[in-house]
Amino acid sequence: MKLLQAKLAKYTAPQQAKAAGVYPYFRAISSEQEPEVIIEGRKVLMFGSNCYSGLVSDPRIKEAAIEATRKYGTGCAGSPFLNGTLDLHKQLEARIAEYIGKEDVMIYSTGFEVNLGVVSCLTGREDYILRDEQDHASIIEGSRLSFSTVLKYKHNDMESLEKQLQRCEPDKVKLIVTDGVFSMEGDVANLPEIVRLAKKYDASVMVDEAHGIGVFGKGGRGTCDHFGVTDDVDLIMGTFSKSFASLGGFIATDKEITNYLRHHSRSYIFTASITPASTAAALKAIDIMEQEPERQEHLWKITNFALEGFREMGCEIGHTTTPIIPLFVRDDYKTYHITRDLFDEGLFVNPVVTPAVAPQDTLIRFSLMATHTKEQVEFALDKFRKVFRKHGLIP
Repeated sequence: MKLLQAKLAKYTAPQQAKAAGVYPYFRAISSEQEPEVIIEGRKVLMFGSNCYSGLVSDPRIKEAAIEATRKYGTGCAGSPFLNGTLDLHKQLEARIAEYIGKEDVMIYSTGFEVNLGVVSCLTGREDYILRDEQDHASIIEGSRLSFSTVLKYKHNDMESLEKQLQRCEPDKVKLIVTDGVFSMEGDVANLPEIVRLAKKYDASVMVDEAHGIGVFGKGGRGTCDHFGVTDDVDLIMGTFSKSFASLGGFIATDKEITNYLRHHSRSYIFTASITPASTAAALKAIDIMEQEPERQEHLWKITNFALEGFREMGCEIGHTTTPIIPLFVRDDYKTYHITRDLFDEGLFVNPVVTPAVAPQDTLIRFSLMATHTKEQVEFALDKFRKVFRKHGLIP
């Protein structure tokens, strides 16, 4: 065995979980990702999706994707920098710019590539990136690739952020990067205070709206719109793989920044463009979210119902106020066992364990879609009560 294989062969955690019958990953779904899905030939309720709008199987979006495929084919066979820009891409960029309220937009092949390509190249060697300690992995990876000094502040702690801003040289570029809604624990960034501190210390702000769009703001425009700080936030990032029911991502900002990014962002220049089907699907999703506010209203009704139910049950759910509900277990293998037991009871949920979180912060991530019914949520609460009591997490 070569040295590389010998080294990697020491990683046996997945094999151990499989041997114990609790391995929870790569469960193959053989149906559309609706509130009810089929796995291993049986129906289970899906409470692990990020499609908060519930549009991922909407027939109008599927038809838009089919029509785009008929007209443009299945792919672009190149990056947007060269042969991969369609008029459909430009249409989507203009539509998002209008929707978000920014001057210009660039679309990337994935949301991860947006943060990777934007955060890594905007600032220079003498500049600073300031990020929340619980920012998404894509922001962390983008900051690692940057030549700038990276300063991490305590999660949603504005005093900690200000102390880090005070460490920066006043005449250097300072970019504060934060999630709008934090993807694992569902809490919301203090954007009004971040904007205030950015003005005080002459810093720029970038907000990742991956989990905010479709949930917050008018027509689902996100947390920046919700807090009324869209004009004060310099860069707004979003992904198409969640409420937009597609695949890809975007950065919305001013033309000076997009002009630079179009010619320097490596994950944009050297990755093939998103497919025509994905582009058309995202376009249609924006229209539906704007035209059907009752979808967002229902999402909040069942979210508040679920939050109240878990609190009354005695579950530890942290500071969430969103459709992302973390149910803390604080033990890796107990989290695996609970995930399996919930699946056996008819629920698909996501375990969040190390290294995604610290060992003492492991949790079950329960997430809601606008297409869930109150009866489905009631069913889930009943099953959680049964399983959590079995494992000694609630009285």
